[in-house]
Amino acid sequence: MLQAVSVPKSCCISYSRIPSYQKPLVPTRLRVSASLPEPNGVKVEYTPWLIVGLGNPGNKYHGTRHNVGFEMIDRVSQEEGIVLNTIQSKALIGIGSIGEVPVVLAKPQAYMNFSGESVGPLAAYYQVPLRHILLVYDEMSLPNGVLRVQPKGGHGHHNGVKSVMEHLDGRREFPRFCIGIGNPPGTMDMKAYLLQKFSDTERKQVDAALDQGVEAVRTVVLEGFGSRISRFNIGQKYKYHKV
Repeated sequence: MLQAVSVPKSCCISYSRIPSYQKPLVPTRLRVSASLPEPNGVKVEYTPWLIVGLGNPGNKYHGTRHNVGFEMIDRVSQEEGIVLNTIQSKALIGIGSIGEVPVVLAKPQAYMNFSGESVGPLAAYYQVPLRHILLVYDEMSLPNGVLRVQPKGGHGHHNGVKSVMEHLDGRREFPRFCIGIGNPPGTMDMKAYLLQKFSDTERKQVDAALDQGVEAVRTVVLEGFGSRISRFNIGQKYKYHKV
């Protein structure tokens, strides 16, 4: 059961004051949690996840390479029945659960380069530790349609990721879900490439990857970064290699 526990409105803290290895000393305004009754009557509390897809808002950018992060959130929303129907901290969000684990899905609406303006405040508001912030975004260093899930990493010159790190006090110890879009062909301008829609062949590869991505998200949320995610990453790395 998803629970929202209210506390006094005057209690408000910034994310930079909550190191990932400590419990907050001052309560924020809302806590999202889920509990599962045990036979002996004890309830098990689950730490919530904040799953954020990066992209640009508006129909102009729909279906472009730079917006696959948004598409992944839409796919998870559809498959898990989590409706994105609330605007909070400059983001479109939905609250629900994957299994018994509470999750907040988010699509920042302040454009890619300012994504952190949503992620930092949302993480603080829902008391989500760094290790449970899953950032989903496009990655040019991976072939089109290839996925990679990591427990932490750098920004890889991705402006959206840079913004998120800046608003998480410069920390990098949060999970990443990278969706490969490949590199621009020849001398094509990088910005033009990112804001271009996929070809028909590329679109089929990305759609298939998004289906695989939903299961990967479920695995990370329910099991963490164990052997199943390791096997998933290996399978993705060689998915286009013919034996």
